[in-house]
Amino acid sequence: MTNPDTERQAVFTLQGVAKTYTMGELQVQALKPTDLALYDGELVVLLGASGSGKSTLLNIIGGLDLPSAGTLRYGALDLSAADDATLTRFRRHHVGFVFQFYNLIPSLTALENVQLVTEISDRPMDAAEALALVGLGERLDHFPAQLSGGEQQRVAIARAIAKRPDILLCDEPTGALDYQTGRIVLDVLDRINREFGTTTVVITHNAAIASLAHRVVHIGSGSITHIEVNATRLSAEQIAW
Repeated sequence: MTNPDTERQAVFTLQGVAKTYTMGELQVQALKPTDLALYDGELVVLLGASGSGKSTLLNIIGGLDLPSAGTLRYGALDLSAADDATLTRFRRHHVGFVFQFYNLIPSLTALENVQLVTEISDRPMDAAEALALVGLGERLDHFPAQLSGGEQQRVAIARAIAKRPDILLCDEPTGALDYQTGRIVLDVLDRINREFGTTTVVITHNAAIASLAHRVVHIGSGSITHIEVNATRLSAEQIAW
């Protein structure tokens, strides 16, 4: 596959990565043998329908699941052969996760939710600084129930970026949000990618969001069907759906 920018290095390399789940006597192949490289500083959209294999691929890249076959490397680290302790260290030090549902702790303020991550990170960003970056500098002491859905998602993004991850993995980050709020969240993700150079992967079934990316990886029935390179990326403000 062509590197979209010859100055960038591949940070993840997948070769023949596949995932099969056993459900009783049934074998379900969620991901067929897949080759893919993710490059330093790019924003990639994984686009496909529900059940196409997007989340399985993301979970393997993020060290939440192991492939049944193939090799996944992060730099020189072979994640496909890693034990639980190695995967835990990898997730803790290198990966930020953003999910469709925000997974905030209701009894903690926005600031305290972000501080949970900074307390276990090697080189964390100040939690208040992370919240300011996502436009919530005035909402530090608010509890999740006092925040809108979009604000809660931005707290989740602040929590993910506060550890200064090498890669940010976002699973349907706008899936629970209305159009206007979703664009605000996409703008935050876009700015983090552009300003910090954080390699960012966004799962979506919404084709309009693909315009935000450097590359669009189309997935169907557990396979990558094709990859597009966007000659011109749109900003979140330019996207409509």
